[in-house]
Amino acid sequence: MNYKKTMEYLQGLSTLGIVPGLENMRNLCAKLGNPQDKLRIIHIAGTNGKGSVLAYVSTILQCAGYKVGRYLSPVIFEYREKIQINQRPISQEKLCTYTERVRAACEEVVKEGKSHPTQFEFETALAFLFFAEQGCDMVVLETGMGGRLDATNIIEKPLAAVFASISMDHMKFLGNTLEEIATEKAGICKAGCPVITTVQDPQVNKVLRQKAEELGCPFVVADTQQAVRVRYGVERQRFDYGGMRDLEIRLAGKHQVANAVLAIEVICALTEKVNLTEQQLRKGLVQTVWPGRFEVIGKRPLFVVDGAHNQDGAKNLADSIRFYFTNRRIIYIMGILKDKEYEKVIAETYAYADQIITVATPDNPRAMPAYELAQVVSEFHPRVTVAGSLEEAVEMAYLLSEKADVIIAFGSLSYLGKLMQIVKGKNGVKHGR
Repeated sequence: MNYKKTMEYLQGLSTLGIVPGLENMRNLCAKLGNPQDKLRIIHIAGTNGKGSVLAYVSTILQCAGYKVGRYLSPVIFEYREKIQINQRPISQEKLCTYTERVRAACEEVVKEGKSHPTQFEFETALAFLFFAEQGCDMVVLETGMGGRLDATNIIEKPLAAVFASISMDHMKFLGNTLEEIATEKAGICKAGCPVITTVQDPQVNKVLRQKAEELGCPFVVADTQQAVRVRYGVERQRFDYGGMRDLEIRLAGKHQVANAVLAIEVICALTEKVNLTEQQLRKGLVQTVWPGRFEVIGKRPLFVVDGAHNQDGAKNLADSIRFYFTNRRIIYIMGILKDKEYEKVIAETYAYADQIITVATPDNPRAMPAYELAQVVSEFHPRVTVAGSLEEAVEMAYLLSEKADVIIAFGSLSYLGKLMQIVKGKNGVKHGR
């Protein structure tokens, strides 16, 4: 298959839906020689922040000289970002080659009367095979959803199980309480592996601690309160932690200090398995980029994009808005998927906007139509406008704003990549790619 046919095939697998469970993955990976068993994997779960933690950890390891695989979702700019080695997406040629091989394995599975793997299972198996054959020293792996029954959880001996902030999301699959969701995510813990978590809701912390104790896992809480002399900023932030002074990160948002502290604790938990210096850790922190997470993509007016798509993410966004942009006029561009808790996202954020522009995320069957979203927003906010396209939303935002104002686009990561390209085309500002 050429690249176009490969992408058509992969996108066609989405019709198979989401099927929680590990049987399909076991069947498929067995046909591929169980490549996951040949990898040293750091496994990350959570509701918000797991991608940022993945970015910090993998960049630090890369700066220490390791060949590091990344497996992540959702993507911002193009499909191949899902699977990276040392921050370089899998090539078109290799994606075609590995798709053919995994497709053949799927056909064998089906001939044996077993279920065809879903899109995410296919992609995960492909990533394992690619990382193993390309000789990755380590792989930093994000769960797709949940943990216990997530396709990534076929791995048996992770180097560490890591938990970013856990909150309410994907309730249809994971449960209707924090304890139920935390229990599902805690399923990535394996006997004896270090368990490292950010500060969680007490209910969540109790679940994670109990799971760690059951499995004999060292349990570490990365306490952001121990980060001192924090100097916040929208383009760089500094703090002291664990005896290290003036650590610097370039990811903005108050919550990014917590994500960086979690990444530091992950590295510290692996000191017997990972060789690196403090200088390499510092270099990794400051070199970490993660597009679309409270990222500044334009100035005068300041233009910020953020992937806040659930209540917890919206709370973080609101917290950062209050902290960085007090007494500044703010215009929102908002696009949300219809299967998300959009009313809660709106409720957490509407009060800080002078004007709200709604837009539908393009080419996404889960997108909430801009007019429907505007109707919901109008129940909270009196000034809301519908945009017919991302180009129109950006143009509208610029027309409504003065140089001292702030434009913030958020609600779903699925449209931010295209929006960032539009803004870049207008003002030439580079984003985090």
